[in-house]
Amino acid sequence: MSPRVPEQAPPTRRGREDDPEVMLRLADVHLAFGTKKVLRGVTLGVRKGQTQVILGASGSGKSVSLKMFVGLIQPDKGEVFVGDQRVDGARSDVLYAVRGRVGFVFQSSALINWLTVAENVALPLREHNQLDPAELDRRVDDFLEKVHMLPSKKQMPGELSGGQKRRVALARALASEPEVLLYDEPTAGLDPVMTTNIAELIRQVQREFGVTSILVTHDLPCAFEAGDRIAMLEKGRIVLEAPTEEFRNSDHPVVRNFLSGGRPAAGERTK
Repeated sequence: MSPRVPEQAPPTRRGREDDPEVMLRLADVHLAFGTKKVLRGVTLGVRKGQTQVILGASGSGKSVSLKMFVGLIQPDKGEVFVGDQRVDGARSDVLYAVRGRVGFVFQSSALINWLTVAENVALPLREHNQLDPAELDRRVDDFLEKVHMLPSKKQMPGELSGGQKRRVALARALASEPEVLLYDEPTAGLDPVMTTNIAELIRQVQREFGVTSILVTHDLPCAFEAGDRIAMLEKGRIVLEAPTEEFRNSDHPVVRNFLSGGRPAAGERTK
């Protein structure tokens, strides 16, 4: 189903009322698909330069929350901001400008199979810049080197492992020089070693580029390694949002149950 993007005047440019440093914001966001209520009043603010993790079980609304920031999904109620630009209900030219500020790393990596690794990374550079061939090649090599994929520049996506594809997808996202990076389950299906490598790379990118990021995952090692703050979604609501260490040590029952993999804590009776 194609996203609903009403063609209307851009909404008022406002937001960040609570903190002028907030770069990404959901305000009382509701969303339902038919009779299924996915989000039930989600409010979340992500400050500039921080990595916000959103944790939750499958179907808890993590990925749809992410897609609202680029207008791929529109809320039924509430407000969505990137910087001071309201995104929900924005017309197509406004969304195009917003998407130019945001890099999106999809779970599937979304590489174009008939292009080489280098050609995939070059796509945003060709779209947004007028570069001579030598400069284009230099910049592609630079971004591939940052994600440790330069030796694979001439390979096709079908020749890469899952972790390698995620790295190339991240290089492509970085090539657009975004203010914001959105990660949708970047470690899904990867082995523990590659999961650690991807989490460390997310942290490295944040430190080097100063981007504001949201990382959607259910992978706890990745969340703890990469996140400055963690929010827990449960039944369409955020039950806890806190700095990573505070979240890890929280005694909130929903959080403890998730962190323990659904096993009752010591001394807790099962029902």
